[in-house]
Amino acid sequence: MSLAQVHHISAAPGDEEAAGRFTAVGPGVSAALLAELEPLIGYALPDGASHRPADAELRSLPQAFTYAVLSDGSRVVGRTAPARGDGTAPVRFHTHAVHLPPGVPLPGDRLPVEAWRSPHWVSATPVGGGALSDPLGLLPPGPAPVREGLDDFAVSRGPWLAAVLADLRRASEEEAPAGGPVVLVERQSADVARWLGLAAVTLPREGVERLTFTTYTRRPGSSALRVVGAPPEDAAAAREAGLRVHVCADRPPVDGTADAWARTAARVWRSRAPELFEEARGLPGDPFAAGPLAVIALCSGVVLGPEERAAAAGWAAERPYALDAKRTGQLVEALTSPGIDDRTGSEFDAVGRLFGALDGRCPASVTAPLAAMLVTEAVRGGNGSLELPRRDAFVGPEGEVIAGVLGPEILTELESGAGGGRPVARTVQLLRVARLLGVNGTEVLPEVVARLARTILTEADGSEGTPAFAPALLELLDEQFDVRTALLGALDRIAPEDPGAVARFLERVALPFTGTQALPHLRMCAEAPGAMTTLGRDRSAVWHRVLRAAGLSPFAEPLVLRTAVGLVWEDRAPTVEEARLLLEAATSDAHRAAGTWARLVDAALGAPADTEDGTALAHDLLRAFPQEIGGRERAALRLLELCRDLRSGAPEPGWTEQVRTLRDRAAPLEPAIQERAFTALTERLLAPDRPGAELYAFVRSDDADLIAAYDRAARAEPTRTRLRTHPAYAADCFTNWTAHPHAGTAWTTTAAALLDEVLRPAVRGMTAEAVAEVEETVGRTGSSGRANAFRDWNRSRALGRLGRRIAGRVRRG
Repeated sequence: MSLAQVHHISAAPGDEEAAGRFTAVGPGVSAALLAELEPLIGYALPDGASHRPADAELRSLPQAFTYAVLSDGSRVVGRTAPARGDGTAPVRFHTHAVHLPPGVPLPGDRLPVEAWRSPHWVSATPVGGGALSDPLGLLPPGPAPVREGLDDFAVSRGPWLAAVLADLRRASEEEAPAGGPVVLVERQSADVARWLGLAAVTLPREGVERLTFTTYTRRPGSSALRVVGAPPEDAAAAREAGLRVHVCADRPPVDGTADAWARTAARVWRSRAPELFEEARGLPGDPFAAGPLAVIALCSGVVLGPEERAAAAGWAAERPYALDAKRTGQLVEALTSPGIDDRTGSEFDAVGRLFGALDGRCPASVTAPLAAMLVTEAVRGGNGSLELPRRDAFVGPEGEVIAGVLGPEILTELESGAGGGRPVARTVQLLRVARLLGVNGTEVLPEVVARLARTILTEADGSEGTPAFAPALLELLDEQFDVRTALLGALDRIAPEDPGAVARFLERVALPFTGTQALPHLRMCAEAPGAMTTLGRDRSAVWHRVLRAAGLSPFAEPLVLRTAVGLVWEDRAPTVEEARLLLEAATSDAHRAAGTWARLVDAALGAPADTEDGTALAHDLLRAFPQEIGGRERAALRLLELCRDLRSGAPEPGWTEQVRTLRDRAAPLEPAIQERAFTALTERLLAPDRPGAELYAFVRSDDADLIAAYDRAARAEPTRTRLRTHPAYAADCFTNWTAHPHAGTAWTTTAAALLDEVLRPAVRGMTAEAVAEVEETVGRTGSSGRANAFRDWNRSRALGRLGRRIAGRVRRG
C-alpha cells in the first residue's frame, strides 16, 4: 500500500506577511486534515539564531521530528528541517510528512520513532512529479538503526533517567494525563529523539504507539502532543505553565522518583542491558510493576537498590512457579550477595515471604542462603518483624555453620545486663533464633525470662490495645515449652507485687496457662475483669470470686490475699465493712505474711467520722498486729480506740491528756479521726457523770482546738435540750462554766459566751420552780456563795431588761 505524503514550506523568519503553504499533498489527505496538521509542523527559530545563517549554522539548527494522531484517527509522521531558500527568503522550513490512514500500521510494523534516522526524509518538494522518496517503507531492517548509540546516551543521562522514564510511562497511558505534555529540554533536538528511542525500547508497544511527540517546539504550553522537546531558553516558561519539565541540559536533579519501576529501568539502561525489557515483558504481572523487571535484572547481574530488590523478592514470593530453577537460583544468589550493605526492613520482609514460598518447593541448597540471611538479620539487624524459617531449614552443614557464627552472639546479648532495657520483641526474636539454630541457652534462661516478664508488663502498660509484640510472644510460647513454663512462673511471682498490671496485660493478651502449672496469681488476674463486669460494685463478692479462682486457701498461700486485695481495691483503701470482712477471712498471720494488714490500717484511718465500726476496727487491728503497726498510724489507731472507750464510758484515767498526746503523735492526723476524737472527748466532758479531774485537766490545758470543739458540742441541740429539761444539769454547767475564772484566755472567753448564749436562754425558758431547783442545786453542790452568784447572774440579766424598758419609757415621755 502506498502512503500519502505531504510537503509544506513554512514562512521565512522575520517575514510576517508571508504564510506557509502545502507544496505537495498525496491522495486521501483532506483540506480539514491539512488545517489540523499545519499548527503541528510550525517552526520558530531558537533565540539568537541568524535570519541569514551560513551553511554550517543552517545545518546546526534543530529539526522537529513529529508523530501525531489527527481527529479522524489517522496519524502523521514527519520531519521539519531548515532549508536554504531563495534570495528574498534565505531560510525556509520544509516539512516532509507521511499520512497513515486509521488502522494502517507503519510499513514493516515499525514504531514511529524508528523513522527518525530514515535517510529518505527530504528537505525540498520533489519537482515535476518525480518519484517520491519513502522514508517509512525503506527503513533498514532490524532494531539497530533506532537503538544505535542509545546505551551511551542513557549512561550520559543517568541522573535524569528514572524521572524521565517515569513521566514517559505516565504519558503513554491510554488516557493522556492531565496537565499538558512532558517537556524534555535538550540543547540538541536529536537528543530528544534519543529519549523517545529509550521509551520505545523500555515501554510496551501499545504504550509507545500512544506516545505522540515532537522533538522541537518553541511553544510547549500550547502543544496537544504528549511529549515535546524544547530548547533551554523555554524551560522557565514551561515550568510557569505548570508542565512537567526535565532540563536535561543543566545540572543533574537532586530529587529522585518514587516510581520503583522507573528506577529499575534506569539501572538496566545504565548497565547497558536493554534486551532485558523484552524478557521482563514475558513474565506475568503488571507491565509497569517493578517486580518482573527487577527479577530479570537481578538474574542478569544488574545491581539494584533495596526497594527494587524488595520488589523482586515480593513478586517472586507471589509467583514462585513463574521462574525456572535456573532463574530462581540466580535470584537467590543476587538477593543474598555478601556485597550488599544497604538492605532495609521491607527488603528483609519480602525475602522472608520469598523463603516461605520456596521452602519445600526448591532444594534446601537453594533456600539455605535465604534462611541464613534472615536469621543473620534477625540477630545482627534487630529486625523483629521477620518471618523466621522453620527449624529444619538448618539441618545439615549449613545449619552448623550459621549456628557456630551466630550462637555466641545470641548468648552474649541474652546474658548482657542491658537486658532490662531490651524490648520484648528483641528478646523473643533472640530466643526463637536460638532454638532455630539449636543453641543451648539453658543456663541463661531463668534470668532472661525473669527480665522478660517485667519488660512485658512495662511495655504493655505503655501501649494501647494489643501490644505489638503479642503475636511473636505467643508463637514463642507455643514453640518452646521450657520458655512458656518459665515465663508463666515469673509472671505469677510478679503478680502479687502489681496485680493490676498483670490483669490488664492478660485482658489484652491471652496467655496459655491452662496446663498443669498451679499459677494461682495469674488465674486470679485473669478472673478479675470478668468478675468486675458481672458483679459490678460489690467488691466483697468480687474478692471472694477472685480468691476462689486461685484454687488455694489464704491459710496455705498467704500471698493470694495480697493479689486479691490488689486486684479488687488496687490503690484504693477498703471501706471499714470490707476491711472487717478481710480481717475475718484470714488469720492475722496470713495478713502479716501477705502484707495486707497495711490495707486494713488504711481502711480504719480513712473511715468517715460518722462510721461507728471504725473504732472497733482500730481496736482489733491494734490487737492483731501489735509489732507491725507503729509510729503515726499506731497513735491514730489508739486515738480511735480511745474514742470507743469514751463512748462506752470506761476509759482509763487521764483521757483528756491522752487525746492531746495521741493527736500530736499522729500528726498529720486525718481530719475525720480528729473530729471523731474531739467529739467523743467533749461529749464525755459535757456528760453529767464526767470526772471533775478530767474537766479540770481539760480547762487548764488551754488547748484552743479542744476548747473550740467543746464550744461546738455545748451549743449542739442535745446539750441545749438537756439544759432546758434538767435543772440539775443546768446547775452543773453553771458551776463548771464559772469555776475557773483564772484559766487561760480560750477557756474564759468560751465559758463566758456559753453562759450568756447557751445557759441563759435555757434558764429563761424554765418555770419558776425549775429555776429555784437550779439555784438550790448550785448551792447544794457548791456553796451558798455559788448560789448567790447564780441569783446575781440570773437577776442581772432580768434587771438589765427592766432598766432598758424603763429608760425607753422615759425617752418616749
